[in-house]
Amino acid sequence: MVVSSSLRLQPARLPAGRVSGGCSSGRRRGRCRVAFASAAGVPGKDVSLQSKVGTLLDSVKWDDKGLAVAIAQNVDTGAILMQGFVNRDALAATISSRKATFYSRSRSSLWTKGETSRNFINISDVFLDCDRDSIIYLGKPDGPTCHTGSETCYFSSIEDILEPSQVTRNELALSTLYSLESTISRRKAELAEPQDGKPSWTKRLLLDNKLLCSKVREEADELCRTLEENEDTARTASEMADVLYHSMVLLAVRDVKMEEVLEILRHRFSRSGIEEKKSRTKG
Repeated sequence: MVVSSSLRLQPARLPAGRVSGGCSSGRRRGRCRVAFASAAGVPGKDVSLQSKVGTLLDSVKWDDKGLAVAIAQNVDTGAILMQGFVNRDALAATISSRKATFYSRSRSSLWTKGETSRNFINISDVFLDCDRDSIIYLGKPDGPTCHTGSETCYFSSIEDILEPSQVTRNELALSTLYSLESTISRRKAELAEPQDGKPSWTKRLLLDNKLLCSKVREEADELCRTLEENEDTARTASEMADVLYHSMVLLAVRDVKMEEVLEILRHRFSRSGIEEKKSRTKG
C-alpha cells in the first residue's frame, strides 16, 4: 500500500467543513462527538475553528506513543468496517478532509483509507468514547473496506474457529436486520438450483409476486390495527417484524438493498421536511 506523507491540519481547508466538538451533559454525559457543518464565507471563522480543533485534539487521551484506536463504522448499516490507529495529525486530517485517515505504526506515517484502492470511507461524523481514548469514524464507504475484497474486515466467526464445520464459510459480522437480509438473499440464489421437496415460505414469496404483495398489505393492515384497537406493545412489535420481513423479501425481488433504503432515510431526515420534498425527483 502506498502511504501518504505526514499531513497536518491546514487552516485554509477548515472553512469547507466547520468542526465543533464537545460532550453532552446530564444522563448522556460522556458521549463526545465532532460535528461537521458548513462555515464557508463566514469571516474569521477559520481561526476560531482552528482553535476549537486544537482544543479537541488536546482533550483526547493519547497513549504513551501518541496513538488512539479508531474504528470505522458504516453510517447506514452500522457495520464495523475496520480498526486502525490514529495520532493527532491523523485525526486532524480526517476532520479536515472528511476521509478516514489513520497512522501506520510500521511505516511511521499517515495513510488515508482508499488512497490506493479508491475505496475511501467518507466521514459524516466522529465520536469519542466516554474516556476519550478511542474514536469512531462514522462514514459511508465507497466500496469494500477489507484488502481481501470483503465488505468489512470482520468475517471470521469465533464459533467457526472453535467448532469448525465441513463447509467453509465466510460470514460477515451482521446485525439482526442484515442477517435476515443475507438469509433472504441466499434463498433467492438457491432458486436457481434443483429443488427437493416443498419450498420454504421465503422461497414461495420470492416466486409469487401476487402472494408477496398480498402479505405485505395484510401485515401492514394488522400493524395499523394494533394502534386502532389499542393492543399491547408486544403485539405491535410482532406485527412490525412481519411487515419488515415481508417488505425485505419484496426488496430482494426488486434487487434493492436495505442499505439503499437507510441511506435515503438518512438524507431525508438530515434536512427539513419541506426541503426534502422539494429535492425529490418528480416522475
